[in-house]
Amino acid sequence: MDDLVHFLRAGLDHDEVVAPEAPPAPWRQAPTARHHSTASGRSEEAVFGVDAVRVATTGEGRQSLVAAEHFARHDPARVLAEIDAKRRMIRVAFEHAADMDAEFGDCCDADDFERNGCKYTSTGDLPLLRLLALPYAAHPDYQAASRP
Repeated sequence: MDDLVHFLRAGLDHDEVVAPEAPPAPWRQAPTARHHSTASGRSEEAVFGVDAVRVATTGEGRQSLVAAEHFARHDPARVLAEIDAKRRMIRVAFEHAADMDAEFGDCCDADDFERNGCKYTSTGDLPLLRLLALPYAAHPDYQAASRP
């Protein structure tokens, strides 16, 4: 398996272990003055289904409310859903690469790409995988050559 794929999956695995360990909280968004309207005219809160209920915060003022809003929008359930979506994107990247490969007659399938078994294309060369790894760029094992 390609180093980038291994690195990306390790990051997602770590996130998956850590997210459910977050301390229990009401995981509701604090109302702030940041109720932006979307193109449809609905507020972000309506679009994302966020419960606009004041949460207990430590500290004072707007900064605490903004922090609470951020934490609520990144609750463990959302993080786990994003991890699942990213894992599916990895598979889609392999399937797309296999489709492109077939057009050139090399006939590697998605499983070949996942194993980095295609002789002409490394999975580390797939742009989507490079983008998915970018949030982990601060990790000491991140390879700068993987930066898109």
